[in-house]
Amino acid sequence: MAMTMHCNIVSAEKEIFSGRVTMLVATGSLGELGIMPGHAPLLTGLRPGPVRLLMDNGEEEVFFASGGFLEVQPGITTVLADTALRADDLDEAAAIEARDAAEKGVADQGAEFNFSVAAAQLAEASARLRTLDELRKRKR
Repeated sequence: MAMTMHCNIVSAEKEIFSGRVTMLVATGSLGELGIMPGHAPLLTGLRPGPVRLLMDNGEEEVFFASGGFLEVQPGITTVLADTALRADDLDEAAAIEARDAAEKGVADQGAEFNFSVAAAQLAEASARLRTLDELRKRKR
């Protein structure tokens, strides 16, 4: 039996996942992180994107986190996300529409333009699409 750790993925609205995993992969503020049982304690910010969980039966589940924090403590890892969804629940058409609208907003900078808001919207929409791509790769 593989070594496991408890993992929780929690959004502002509800708990999305709680269970035993052998590995978690997410994008932290400084790059991609792989967390396995016995990892040193850690607290880091999360960038929008996929969160991959490897289960002890070898299966993988993919989630989307719009940002937040990753906390690693002995035996337990917690993703505290602003918004979190199972990747299967993402709407690709809505993500493409949001990305296109954000790109148009960046291109058409008017008097009411707020670059930081447009950049954040573009980053989140692109992260949703990356998560969907990650899910497609796993299903092949």
